[in-house]
Amino acid sequence: MRVLNIGSINIDHVYEVDHFVRPGETLGGLSYHTFAGGKGFNQSITLARAGATTFHAGRVGKNAAWLLQRLEQEGVDTTHVTVGEDTTGHAIIQVVPDGENAIVLYGGANQRLTEADVASALASFSAGDILLLQNETSSVAWAMQNAHERGMRIVFNPAPMTADVHHYPLGCVDVFVLNETEAEELTGATDPAEVRARMRERFPRAATVLTLGNQGATYFDADSTHHEPALLVDAVDTTAAGDTFIGYFLAELMQTGDPVNALAKGCRAAAICVTRAGASDSIPSRNELETVQVNTSG
Repeated sequence: MRVLNIGSINIDHVYEVDHFVRPGETLGGLSYHTFAGGKGFNQSITLARAGATTFHAGRVGKNAAWLLQRLEQEGVDTTHVTVGEDTTGHAIIQVVPDGENAIVLYGGANQRLTEADVASALASFSAGDILLLQNETSSVAWAMQNAHERGMRIVFNPAPMTADVHHYPLGCVDVFVLNETEAEELTGATDPAEVRARMRERFPRAATVLTLGNQGATYFDADSTHHEPALLVDAVDTTAAGDTFIGYFLAELMQTGDPVNALAKGCRAAAICVTRAGASDSIPSRNELETVQVNTSG
């Protein structure tokens, strides 16, 4: 089983600050670092480190050769990444002392991904393969519909959640991965039980993973519900926590078919991730997932 991730590839400019910048304020940064990032990039790195056979499709500018090299070094196939004249997507990330972040995102080349690009990538995949989508590129709806017609299983993480998502062919999705904000915007509900009820009503054939921050994560489908508590740790940087969770959850689900075990792996990986700085640089390897001692808060 293979996974094709059609997703964003970004350059992350990360500034440590003592508080998030306020309107009209000029704020001095405490440090500055450049990292490889983008939700798609982070999730492909995670999938590969978790042991999944991973292919990435997307679009970058000519200044992004080092990003593609990073993916290839991790074992991600980049055959379907197009290099064009557009500016590579990038993010300006503020990180405060407790590890929380605020992000300004410029889509750049990610928003120039064409239906022809997507069609070229999908041509190499067939029924039973998995398509992973986020919402940081163009042509998401087209990819969703056409992958469904090919018999692929579709996993959708609608991040960032936009009004356009409501018009996507969401009935094609096999697994939704939602945080609390995305779940509320998609269903109008905030209580996890109500989110479950509305997702089951609207998408009866789909499974849903609801991530709840320091409350862990919940998986539910037509037949079962399981909650996995979070490991509470001293966070340094939460930037890639959600992407790390998704990559390990999906890789484990592909390998074992067991959503309970997949939730546990995803939560543990995310707990390790937030104790480190950076986005993709903070993602643990599978060996680390098994061996690293997680020091809990409190």
